[in-house]
Amino acid sequence: MDLMKVNVALPNGRSEHFSLPKSSKVGDLRILCQKAFGQGFLRLVSDKGVMLDPEESLEFLGLEDHLTAVVLQPKLVAARDSFALWCCGGNTVITWGKGEGKGKSKAQKRNKGKGFGKLLDDDQLFLYGHDVQDSLHGVQDVKASQSAFAAIQADGSIVTWGLKHTGGDSSQVQDRLRSVQQIQGTISAFAAILADGSVVAWGDPICGGNTADVDGLFDVQQLQATWGAFAAIRADGSVVTWGDTTAGGDSSEVQNQLKNVQQIQATQAAFVAILGNGSVVTWGDCQYGGDKSEVQDQLKNVQKVQACDSAFAAILADGSVVTWGDEDACDTSRVQAQLQNVKQIQATQGAFAAILADGSVVAWGDPGCGGDSSEVQDQLRNVQLVQSTDAAFAAIVSDGSLVTWGSTFCGGYSLHVQNQLGYL
Repeated sequence: MDLMKVNVALPNGRSEHFSLPKSSKVGDLRILCQKAFGQGFLRLVSDKGVMLDPEESLEFLGLEDHLTAVVLQPKLVAARDSFALWCCGGNTVITWGKGEGKGKSKAQKRNKGKGFGKLLDDDQLFLYGHDVQDSLHGVQDVKASQSAFAAIQADGSIVTWGLKHTGGDSSQVQDRLRSVQQIQGTISAFAAILADGSVVAWGDPICGGNTADVDGLFDVQQLQATWGAFAAIRADGSVVTWGDTTAGGDSSEVQNQLKNVQQIQATQAAFVAILGNGSVVTWGDCQYGGDKSEVQDQLKNVQKVQACDSAFAAILADGSVVTWGDEDACDTSRVQAQLQNVKQIQATQGAFAAILADGSVVAWGDPGCGGDSSEVQDQLRNVQLVQSTDAAFAAIVSDGSLVTWGSTFCGGYSLHVQNQLGYL
């Protein structure tokens, strides 16, 4: 067999030598590199700085014998019942869940009928629209509404796909979507912050898809959303809200408290704002976490807040956790002793999952929504990030593997996309 020898090095100087048939593809070499370096997400770069296509032949490219392996940072976002996985700067987005195949990746198209994801049936074609994969270039971020995704590309433009009436169609505002810095979505609308601090919204007007009558949307730095309303943090630390008033779109009762706001988080119908002094302000539906009175004394030195549909979980400076809202979702009595040195929390509709400093994961809340991770607990080690849909969690492990649990209908089953991860 005619072999070629290739030297591949990481930016830190560590290198490995590989021998493989000249007929091999770049992707074959990358798989060897992933195993040798213990990194699941890599791209190979030539000595001229060109990112190599995994589908290209090594021999055809006439490669030099020295390549660089760049470690990519995987990212994950979720709609109500589907996940989207991508690497920053890449051109591929892999999706799975209820709407199998929407926004299909190049790998899925190349391997149709070979177990790389289900084919779309007629209903799904209607629901999820056209294939946008060839329109994606240098993906920087992806956000989701209930049944649509919106991706920011390297040039600041936006690509949307999914159900049109939930924000999957941005054609009416496409000429304004330039130099986009950030996106956020309600259940059926999106809002984008542009480079000049202005905001463009599209989708269902009832759920915040229209900003024509909203005052004060300038110098905007951050966006957050409930199921039906948006909240914008301006450069001066003040907050502007719009959308469904029953879902937090009206913040008038606490407006005088919303000063020096650093971060906002949201349940389905309530917002919480972290102020510069580590205290919090809540507004919206009390049944969805809009009332923090029972834990007010504990909410000091708050660093981060996460939300499920009807409850909040706050990480304090000492790494402990305080929860309030719906009792079934926020009851941490079963795992309270484990909730130490918490670094990150994610949430489904009715459950939470926390990443600890040692890379392990602790879950609580409704077992049917991912509140019980016992079946995959031994796989949840060295976890880098966790994301969630309505009723399932997905975790990316440092070796590049994907661990999911919760409802299979909402993305808790991922075996059929495991072999696509090498194409990111």
